[in-house]
This record gives sequence, structure tokens and C-alpha cells, in this order.
Amino acid sequence: MNFKIRKANLEDLQELSQLFNEYRVFYRQVSNLERSMEFIKNRLLNNESDVFIALVEDKVVGFVQLYKLFHYIKLEKQWLLSDLYVQPEYRGKGISIGLIDRSKEWCIETGACGLMLETEKTNHIGNTLYPKCGFLHDEGHNYYHWWR
Repeated sequence: MNFKIRKANLEDLQELSQLFNEYRVFYRQVSNLERSMEFIKNRLLNNESDVFIALVEDKVVGFVQLYKLFHYIKLEKQWLLSDLYVQPEYRGKGISIGLIDRSKEWCIETGACGLMLETEKTNHIGNTLYPKCGFLHDEGHNYYHWWR
């Protein structure tokens, strides 16, 4: 399948927000297109994340969202691959791998030491995909969250 990947901008807001909303629903969140759009718009306007989109025939079918972090051991910038989503009908066609590869290129372009990510243990698609893309599973750490 032919697809292209490019950095998202505000002109992509409508389509990207729809996909972001679908992504949230995938993770069992209540659909809220308005808040999804506001969230993505703020990330783009404030340069708080970098988003790459995958397009098939000029239709946005997938995205990856990266947030800048800093690695305490390497003492360098790294990127958190926070969100990766491809519409179900476009899965298995290399688009997720393409988005991950573009994220790796972004690390090189920005002088970052690498990418990190976390996903649910029940995300069988992601837990199969990430090792195929060269990610190593870190069994030495537990990840905890605090929510207010």
C-alpha cells in the first residue's frame, strides 16, 4: 500500500482530532471529539508535541505523537512515543512501522538518544509490533501513575 508520512500542522487538525478521538476510544475512553480537538490544537500551537501523520490518497489514516523528555542516565534528550494509532482497515500494511521509523529519524534529526514508550499488557498488537521495530522490553521497571 502506498502511503506518505509528514509532520502534522494546524491544517490537519480536523482529521487528526478524529483519529485521536478514535485512539482514545480504543483505550476505553468516552468519545469526545471537541475535547480531543482542543487537546491536539493546544499541543500543536504550543509546540508541546511533535505529531507525524500517515496519509493514503491524502486521507489521514494514522498518527504518532512524540513528547520531549530527558534521560537521566544518558544525560540527553529523548522522545516519549506517547500515542500511535492506525485506523483498523489500514492495519497490517506497514503504516505503523512507517510511523515508528519516522519517529526514529526524528530522534536522529533532533539529536535525541532514543525513544521510549509504554503500552498496556493487553495491547497484543503493540506488544507484537514494538519488538519487531527494535524496541527492547524493560522487565526491570514497574511504571506507576499518580492522578489527581
